Amino acid sequence: MRRHGRRKRGGEHGPSHERWLVSYADFVTLLFAFFVVLFASSQSNTARTRQMAAAIQAAFQRLALFAPSSAQPDLSRTPSLATAGPPALAAEGLPAAAAPPSPGAWRQFVAEARKHELEALAAQMRVALRPQLADHQVTVTVRRAGVVVSLQEAGFYPSGSATLLPGAIAPLASIALILRQRRNAVRFEGFTDNVPIHNAHFHSNWALSTARAVGLVELFIRRFHFPPQRLSAAGYGKYHPIANNATAAGRRLNRRVDIVILPPIALLLPNPRPGRGSAVRGTAPGE
Repeated sequence: MRRHGRRKRGGEHGPSHERWLVSYADFVTLLFAFFVVLFASSQSNTARTRQMAAAIQAAFQRLALFAPSSAQPDLSRTPSLATAGPPALAAEGLPAAAAPPSPGAWRQFVAEARKHELEALAAQMRVALRPQLADHQVTVTVRRAGVVVSLQEAGFYPSGSATLLPGAIAPLASIALILRQRRNAVRFEGFTDNVPIHNAHFHSNWALSTARAVGLVELFIRRFHFPPQRLSAAGYGKYHPIANNATAAGRRLNRRVDIVILPPIALLLPNPRPGRGSAVRGTAPGE
């Protein structure tokens, strides 16, 4: 009779109880890799962050929205992604409002907006007055005071008179049509040369230059239906020439009426804070 429980022949062993070590080693490896990835993600790339911050700062400076604070942003206190907290929230649960721009940045923004506004208006005037520009009866320039449309005497007035020539109404109507679509204030400035004048209507160049400016104000009110509060008139006589009065060509350029189209009042405010009044500074003629 064979005995039970005798050993099996060589090479035949029971099931191994140490296979769990393989699974454990795999799990430890994956766990190590997981924490390595978390550690790498929590470390911010300082060089890349500095480049990005510098690019954003340069873009805002070109748009004149914020005043430049320094050439390089300070990243010494920049928190890592792991320690950075959530952004500040306002009471309504929305992101907190950014600080208002500095007065210098606001002035730059206003200057840029004003420049673009005036350049667009001047381009529109040049298109409407193309025939008069070609005949050198009109010039359109952008100056600090606004867009200046200069009407030369030769194309608009008889010599020594404040009565408009018949052909002057059409270009003035074109100017009025453009200005009716805007809210700019308009100032009419009369100028003469230095040749003394004394006739039945005017005893001086002061009177002639003022009468021409006032006549255009009345024309824009009566014929083109402009509100009077948008218009003003000034006469400067011979005292603000733009050319040499010693020559006939220079005197011809000095005999003119300038239509000065001022920037919108909103672009003259010194700061963006509501509720504070501002005074519009006076400007010299042709400034």
